[in-house]
Amino acid sequence: MAPQQKPVSGARPFLKWAGGKTQLLPEFSRRFPVDLKNEKITDYVEPFVGGGAIFFFLNQRFSFRRSTICDANEELILTYRVIKRSVKGLIRELETIECDYLRKSPKAREECYYDIRDAYNREKEATDFLRYSADWVLRAAQMIFLNRTCYNGLFRVNRRGEFNVPFGKYANPEILYAENLNDVAALLKHTRILHGDFTKCRPFVNKNTFVYLDPPYRPLNSTASFTSYAKQGFSDDDQHRLAQFYQDLASTGARLMLSNSDPKNENEDDAFFDELYADFRIVRVPARRIINCNGSRRGAISELVVTNYRVPPCRSSS
Repeated sequence: MAPQQKPVSGARPFLKWAGGKTQLLPEFSRRFPVDLKNEKITDYVEPFVGGGAIFFFLNQRFSFRRSTICDANEELILTYRVIKRSVKGLIRELETIECDYLRKSPKAREECYYDIRDAYNREKEATDFLRYSADWVLRAAQMIFLNRTCYNGLFRVNRRGEFNVPFGKYANPEILYAENLNDVAALLKHTRILHGDFTKCRPFVNKNTFVYLDPPYRPLNSTASFTSYAKQGFSDDDQHRLAQFYQDLASTGARLMLSNSDPKNENEDDAFFDELYADFRIVRVPARRIINCNGSRRGAISELVVTNYRVPPCRSSS
């Protein structure tokens, strides 16, 4: 068995990501399994890594033998893989893009944004997401650039899988974080990176594993749907399939934590998740609705946290 890897300090999310968990870290850290501290947990698995806030948080504080991350978003996983394998080349590409962009006038910046977005979408069909190539480096740089300069830091695609977020009018966007990208690369050196359905993680889960599951959230109402991080979407049938997967993982003895939206924010009688995870511990934690084009719809709500282990009351954060 490989030795436990030392925590990597400094690495933090390199993308803005809708549904990111940075704001919930104080609540979540009180509910992580106690076996993280005594090193009985040797492996970490995250089947919906997204921006990776929990992944980075845990790997700065605890030693794992191996981490495994997965996501259905092929562009996201391509970027993680580029950072792992070609971080120096990625930094050079971002330096070039950033220098060119920041010296432009506001109007020219907008034109530059749409030129890069068009090129990014145009090259998608020709991109082989299964075979690593030098072309991936520019594509990863374009994704980071678009993420840092698009409206509200969203990643959203249409039914053809094309990135369709409009330009964001930021006066001085920070596009390149070279030091952080190097820290992320150091962490990813000992991380298995998978692309695909969450079930791909199953072979890497055992009794010594902590699994955090952060699926695309179930919409709270008919107008709040925002699951287009991957063109496949995530339906109620997928939520049921995920609950079955959760049951299967629990049978291994692994420690599991899952988060999702709380339907009771909108409808007190909606027990969708209470019924789906009735065999496990469900708590509601305070959060804030961040992603909404209507500012009046952003505000205090609760989110669900489901665990298959007991959390001691009044535990302080890690």
